[in-house]
Amino acid sequence: MNARHVPVFIGLLALLIVAGTSMFTVSATQYAIRKEFGAIVGTRYEPGLHFKWPWDTVTKFDSRILSQSYTGETFLTNDGRGLIVDFYIKWKVKDPSLFFTTTGGDEGIAGERLSEIVKDGIKTVVAQRTLQQIVSSERAAVTGEMLGQASVKAAGLGANLIDVRVQRIDLPEDVAARIYESMKQSFVKIANSTRAEGQKESATIRSSAERQRTVIIAGAERDALRIRGEGDAVAAQTYARAYSKDPDFYAFYRSMQAYERSLGKDGDLLVVTPDGEFFKYLKDAAAPKSPAPRR
Repeated sequence: MNARHVPVFIGLLALLIVAGTSMFTVSATQYAIRKEFGAIVGTRYEPGLHFKWPWDTVTKFDSRILSQSYTGETFLTNDGRGLIVDFYIKWKVKDPSLFFTTTGGDEGIAGERLSEIVKDGIKTVVAQRTLQQIVSSERAAVTGEMLGQASVKAAGLGANLIDVRVQRIDLPEDVAARIYESMKQSFVKIANSTRAEGQKESATIRSSAERQRTVIIAGAERDALRIRGEGDAVAAQTYARAYSKDPDFYAFYRSMQAYERSLGKDGDLLVVTPDGEFFKYLKDAAAPKSPAPRR
């Protein structure tokens, strides 16, 4: 290389270095903060190529929604029960200048501070409720209360807390065993109470049905006796009217029926007087005939 070209080469190299340190790029998913001697002189640069002084420094951080999950965090309820909670948070930078001032633009530090804020919110919500209230309450209501308390504090970091979600609520093993046994006894008590109420209702229904059955049968027997009595009365009147037309024939017919029922059967023994009225139609073939029926 010719000696007179060296200064030119050095000048071009210095120019390239100055140009390289005087430009920076910002993508569509980034915020950029430009500092001059430690003081912030530029924020919220549009995506593209930008210029700065060589001695200025540029810090970039993500402008998208960020998610972080936390597992196995323990909180105490109002009745002293320990809960193991898994949750996640969604957040994004809202004020780049404030975010840089409070966290130095470090997303890890911001995530840790936000997690502590959210944990405090969860701790407050859980401490105000018993285990039963937490289990039975609407998850949206609990989440909304936690998000409301944490969002105010997150704003002080220059971040916008978008969502806080509880993924899982569990109990320590010893507590879970006691809760399970308590729930089991409670369900047994409820089952016994329900079964007793059912048996009581069954006995009431059976008693009512038996009473109705007795009343119906008694009424039917009463009606049957009344109808039978009325029929017997009608039959007796009919027989009386029929027999009164020819009493002799009626006496003869009744005697024939008595003979048919009592005579001619093996082992039968009758003790009667020969001159009794029973055999008058057998002794005297010329017994008076019944007169013709009167019309």
